[in-house]
Amino acid sequence: MKTIKVILSVLAFTLALTGCKKQPAPAEAEPMPAETEETSEMKDGDETVDYLAVVNKLNPLPENWESIVKTVTVTNQLGREVEVEQTAYEAYLKLKEDLEEEGIYIDLDSVRRSVAEQQRIMDDFTKEYGADYAQKYVAVPGYSEHHTGLALDVYLIIDGKTVIENEEMMAHPEIWEVVHEKMPEYGFILRYLPGKEHITGYGYEPWHMRYVGPDIAKEITEKGITLEGYLGMANETVPEIDYGNSSVYTKEDMDPVITQIKCKFAEWNGCELKRIRYAGDECITEENLEWLRSIGDKSYVKVIEFLMDFHTAKDMQGAWESDHDYTDYQWWLAATEDGSWDIVTWGY
Repeated sequence: MKTIKVILSVLAFTLALTGCKKQPAPAEAEPMPAETEETSEMKDGDETVDYLAVVNKLNPLPENWESIVKTVTVTNQLGREVEVEQTAYEAYLKLKEDLEEEGIYIDLDSVRRSVAEQQRIMDDFTKEYGADYAQKYVAVPGYSEHHTGLALDVYLIIDGKTVIENEEMMAHPEIWEVVHEKMPEYGFILRYLPGKEHITGYGYEPWHMRYVGPDIAKEITEKGITLEGYLGMANETVPEIDYGNSSVYTKEDMDPVITQIKCKFAEWNGCELKRIRYAGDECITEENLEWLRSIGDKSYVKVIEFLMDFHTAKDMQGAWESDHDYTDYQWWLAATEDGSWDIVTWGY
């Protein structure tokens, strides 16, 4: 059995991008949506929100946010009420109108969820499925960008039909290209860029836009960086990805696994990812599978290992040395029969 000198975790987890999965479309929509009904309900507050506020896996929603954010409630084409920050909604309507002139139709799907609502979801999942399951599939209350009301998930309407499932929307890159090109003019950025998972903590989501204001949106988009990078909260270094020479796994097989590792790495505050590389086919053994089954308590059928090089922060907390290069850091993952990969353990 492969020996790891220090195992920092033996808890298997599946890194799910919670809160971004679209709900099944209950009805079809018309290609020219009618004006959305808007309520006049707005939350009172003398302070104004910070349109550059970062809410991610490391940074919670500012304490006073819910008391000062001003929102409007609208009804989308599917008959669901959606709550949006006021300025972001006004900008969205202008973007929507511009896109319709190009023959592209979008509508709001998921926008603002309160911390209390997220906590209720967490409690319900914990009661129904257990704490371990809830922690894997439900975002931690207080750490979702959707709490702000500035993060808008949209869906497509193509030939009068609702296109709302993630996989279906991914199949229309030509549409998203136009949407993304127009977004900065109205103050929106593409929040979760491809290849930036080690910074944002989330995989590419073409439907997830974030309002920051036109000038800053244009600058961020032109530079091709993240909001964290713009604010100096993260280094925008592009890590090297080495797929090796495998006779078992293709690049397409490895990409979603690498994305999981990068998303987890985003939780390592201040660390800079340098390189991820495939460890080799020699790790694919029944002995290693049995080892990971014993750790993850699942009937795994596939195993894969990657090695990582990274640099720690100057004021690193915990077991790692500050301002230090680490190489060949091991990541062991295993897949179940349905093809779902878990990060089972990592360390030296």
